[in-house]
Amino acid sequence: MRVALVGGGVIGGGWAGRLVENGVDVEIYDSHPEAERRVREMLANAERAWARLTLAPRTRGSVTFAASLPDAVRDADVVQESVPEDEALKRLLLGEITAHARPDALVCSSTSGLLPSRLQADVQGPERLLVGHPFNPVYLLPLVEVVAGQLTSEEAVGRAVSFYASLGMKPLVVRKEVDGFVADRLLEALWREALWLVHDDVATVEEIDDAIRYGPGLRWAQMGTFLTYRIAGGDEGMRHFLEQFGPALEWPWSKLTDVPELTDDLVGRIAQQSDAQAEGLSVRQLERLRDDNLVAILQALRARRYAAGELLYEHEARLFTVCAPREVEPDPSLPLRLHEAVVDPSWVDYNGHMTEARYGVEFGHATDAFLRHVGLDAEYLDGGHSAYTVETHIRYLREVAAFEPLAVETQVLGADSKRLHLFHTLVRRPSGETLATGEHLLLHVDTVQGRSTPWREPVAGRVAAAAAAHAELPVPEGAGRAIGMTASRVDA
Repeated sequence: MRVALVGGGVIGGGWAGRLVENGVDVEIYDSHPEAERRVREMLANAERAWARLTLAPRTRGSVTFAASLPDAVRDADVVQESVPEDEALKRLLLGEITAHARPDALVCSSTSGLLPSRLQADVQGPERLLVGHPFNPVYLLPLVEVVAGQLTSEEAVGRAVSFYASLGMKPLVVRKEVDGFVADRLLEALWREALWLVHDDVATVEEIDDAIRYGPGLRWAQMGTFLTYRIAGGDEGMRHFLEQFGPALEWPWSKLTDVPELTDDLVGRIAQQSDAQAEGLSVRQLERLRDDNLVAILQALRARRYAAGELLYEHEARLFTVCAPREVEPDPSLPLRLHEAVVDPSWVDYNGHMTEARYGVEFGHATDAFLRHVGLDAEYLDGGHSAYTVETHIRYLREVAAFEPLAVETQVLGADSKRLHLFHTLVRRPSGETLATGEHLLLHVDTVQGRSTPWREPVAGRVAAAAAAHAELPVPEGAGRAIGMTASRVDA
């Protein structure tokens, strides 16, 4: 598939990151002289985030920059328009896009609130045009609102939903064409109230943000509004909540139907408070901080397979299944380098070095990589079989600091009908300096019956082949060691 992006700003660049990290080739057209630099900076942020978000193998797509709009869209399967929220500009560009794109190309606008029926007015083939409204950063936030216009076909809506879902996104088909769609109508209500609180000197911009990020925002990240309030209703649920708190909606608290005038004084006050809140961090630094926090939240939700975490879990499973094989197959007669990583600052302790627990996590990832290498995939797991680590011995040999690139080399020390004996060596890239070793014994189990069983094909044959290929390798230094201190007895 090939996707054309018209507009390379914050949203267009974010789309580029999402697409490239999911193996889609992208061609971008943006007449701004700094467009390519800006997009490539966002692509670097996207690659950094996805490298930490998931260990699933990914084939990265390519990015090219077109000299003209016709060049960008001519061969595209999907065109995603992401220019500023100016209806006249969008209608002009969408007309030009549909004049030069293939008749079967899907054309989507990233507009955050303009009605697609109005955007269809000047296009050729209006049945293939709709809104695909994402949220910043597009490469991490999965929501995309899909909004059809009066002339949009059901087939186009279905294609858009399938396309966005293939990128690990959550397509939300908006039932009725309304200004602002769903999410932005909710956000605008909160934004208007926040502006009044600053206007009336009730709170600063930082205090308002604190009210969200330390409180309801943490609930919204996993449960949204209605499920959160259902819980607030106790055993009696939503009906009790509405009966108890519904009358408060009529109290004269809110100014949601009124907007404060954005005078120079109010704009200046908000800008000054915002500058102080940023504490000197650049936009790129704030983006990376935001991405790091989003990755941590998504991974926490993934561990429980809940909300956006379940979406990430399912998308990872697809990536593990459909990813193209490595360009260069590892030499089976040598230790296998199947797992690489870069030390994230969150893995570092108060001494400034990687925590003991993280060594175990990286060795665990290397074990998982080896199991995938021999065919223990999602289908094998769904069949009720897996391999569990039952014994581990780790030697910590060198300190590791934040942002250091690592790799794990894996040697098979032995295998039989039910067991697998692995030896991992953690090395610093590219020097190959040994940082730690981990020795692991795995047992093949029937996960339904809860007992050990022989390996099943095709994994059984591949495990045996890997063990045979490594049989002539020298036993690595440290293999078979226990704790090195000799036991002694101290008499009272």
